[in-house]
Amino acid sequence: MTMNDHIEWQNVRFVPILHNRMEFALEVRRQFEQFRPDHVAIEYPATIREKVLQGIKRLPLLSVVHYEEGDGTFIYLLMEPTDGQVEAMRLALANGIPVHFIDRDSEGYPLDRSPMPDPYSVTKVGHFIFCQAYLRTHRDDPRSSQDSLREKTMAYHLQQLSKKGERILFVGGLYHMPGLLEMLGRPQTEVIGKKHREGVGLAHLHQESSMEIIPEMPYLAAEYERYRSDNSTEEPDRLKINNELIKIAKENHWKNSKEDLSRSRIRILNRFARNYALLSGGLVPNFYQLIVAARGCADDNFAYEVWEKGGDYPWQTDNPGLPVLRLKGEDLFLDQKRIKFHRRLMTFRRRLVPVPIRKKKREKYPGEWKRDFEGFAICSYPPEDIVIEGYGWHLKKRALEIKSEENARIVPFNTSMLDGLDIRQTIRDWPQGKIYVKENRPLKGEVGSMVVIFDKDLPDKEGKENFPWRVTWLGEHDQESDMSFYSTPSGEVMDGPGISRCQYGGFMLTYPPMRVYDIWRDSFFDWTRNKPEKLLMAAIDYCMEKHVVYVASDPPSGWCQSMAARLGKKIIYLPIGVFSPITLKKIRQFHVLDGHHIRKYANQYI
Repeated sequence: MTMNDHIEWQNVRFVPILHNRMEFALEVRRQFEQFRPDHVAIEYPATIREKVLQGIKRLPLLSVVHYEEGDGTFIYLLMEPTDGQVEAMRLALANGIPVHFIDRDSEGYPLDRSPMPDPYSVTKVGHFIFCQAYLRTHRDDPRSSQDSLREKTMAYHLQQLSKKGERILFVGGLYHMPGLLEMLGRPQTEVIGKKHREGVGLAHLHQESSMEIIPEMPYLAAEYERYRSDNSTEEPDRLKINNELIKIAKENHWKNSKEDLSRSRIRILNRFARNYALLSGGLVPNFYQLIVAARGCADDNFAYEVWEKGGDYPWQTDNPGLPVLRLKGEDLFLDQKRIKFHRRLMTFRRRLVPVPIRKKKREKYPGEWKRDFEGFAICSYPPEDIVIEGYGWHLKKRALEIKSEENARIVPFNTSMLDGLDIRQTIRDWPQGKIYVKENRPLKGEVGSMVVIFDKDLPDKEGKENFPWRVTWLGEHDQESDMSFYSTPSGEVMDGPGISRCQYGGFMLTYPPMRVYDIWRDSFFDWTRNKPEKLLMAAIDYCMEKHVVYVASDPPSGWCQSMAARLGKKIIYLPIGVFSPITLKKIRQFHVLDGHHIRKYANQYI
C-alpha cells in the first residue's frame, strides 16, 4: 500500500469521500483525470445496479432509487450531481469505462452519525491530508458486524478486480476506509449475501421535494452541474456561491419589496452566519443557517428570497417518463410505510430542521399567476385594511397628544396647582426656590386627514419611478376612510393566484369616506410639483376638520403651509424617524386582489 499524495493498493487508487458533498465530487474529477482508470468501483450493491445506472443517465434530472426491506422499511437513494460516487459513474459512462458495484446488500443498517470535519476544509488542507488525518485518528475504532461484512465484501471484489492488472479507481465512504485497507492486507473470501432484490424501482423527484431533501443546497448543486456541463476551468467554491446567492436574493428583495439592504446589514448577515456555522462545527454556513441569518438581518421577505433562490434547481420536467415521487424532509411515513433515509444520505444532513419561514404555495410554472392577473376589478385585503385604519387612528391620537403638549403653558405657582406640578422646570430653578405648575390649554379642532410619505420617489434623469402606480380607493363602509396612494405596480409581484404584493411609496387617508374623486386625474391638483405634495394638498382640500397630519422625512414646504392656512387648516408635521421602523415596514406592504372572490382564499397565500 502506498500513501504518497494519494492512497493506492497495488493497481487500485482509492478516493475516500464524504457522501453528497461537492468538494469530494470535485476531487473525484481531479483524480479521474490524473489516474485515467480502466475500471471504476463504487460502494453500491449490485442488486440495485440497473436502476442506479438508469438514474445516472437521466442526470441532471433528479432520480430516486427505492425499494422495500423485509421489515417494511422504505429505503430511497437520491441520484444527485454533487455526490462523489455519482460523479464517478457519470465519468465512467462518458468514457466507456466499466462500473463495478462491489458493496454488500445489507438490511437494517444503522444510520451513521459519526462526526466529520467540514468538507470545505478539503479545499484548504488538501484531500490527501484530510483523509490521512482521519485514518490516523480512527484506525483502531471498533467496527459493527454489518460494517465488517460490508468491508469484507468490498475487499474481496477489489482483490478480484486487481488480478486483471488494469487500473481501478475505487470511490467510497471515508468511514469504511480504515477497515477496508486493513482487510486488503490478507486474502478474502466472498461473503454470503443477497444476490438479487425484487421490487427495486426508479422514480423522478418532484420539483418541490428537491428543495427539501437534497443534502446540498439546490442552488449549489445547480452551479456544480453548470460547471461540469460547460467544462469550465474555474472550480465552484462554496463561499463564493453563498455570496452570489445573497447578492441575487438582495436584488430580488429590492425588486419585490422595494427595500435596499445596506452593506452593513449584509456584513451583519455574513458575520452571523459564520458564527452560527462555527458554533455547529462548520467552516461555511449551510443553507439553513443562511436563511436564519437572512431573517435576522432583514425580515421574512428577504429570508423567503434566499430560500426561493437557494432552492432553485432548474433542471425539471413536466413529462419525466417515470413515476413522480414527492417527499419532505420532515416526513416519517409515506403511504403508511416508515421512511428510512439511505445510510449514504444521512451522515451530514443538517437541513431536516424546519426552515423558520412561512412557505408559500408555488406556481405550476414561472409566470402563471402574473399571466392570469387581469386587474380590472381590484380590491384590497380586509385584514390589511384593518391594520392601515388602525395606524391612521394611532397617528391622529399621537399628533393631538404632541400638539397638546406644545400648547401647554408652564407658570410659577401662585394660588392654584392648575393641571399639576411641572417637575422638570421646578428642578431647573430649584436654587431660586420657585415651584412651577403646568396649564394645559385645549387644542381646538380634530384631525381629518393623514398623509404618510415613505419615499418621495422623484423621477430620475430618464423619468423612471420606483412607485409609478397611482390609485384612489373609496371606503367600503363607514369605518373605513377614503385613500389615495402611489405604490409599486399591481400584477408585478405575485404571492398567489389573483394576489399581487405591492408596497406604498406614500398614502393619504381622509374621513369620512365616499367623498374623494381620483386625485391623480383631478386637474385641480395639476399645479402640485410632485406626488407627496399632491397627496398633502388633497388631504388639505378634503379635510373636514382643522388639522392634517403629515408624516415624512422632510417637513412640508412653506408653499403648502401657506395654502393650508388660506383654507383654514393647519398641518401637524411628524418626522417619520420617530416611529417604529418595524411597524412602518409592516404597514408599507399591502396586497391587491383581482376581484372580491379572491378574498375567500387569500389567507392561504398572504
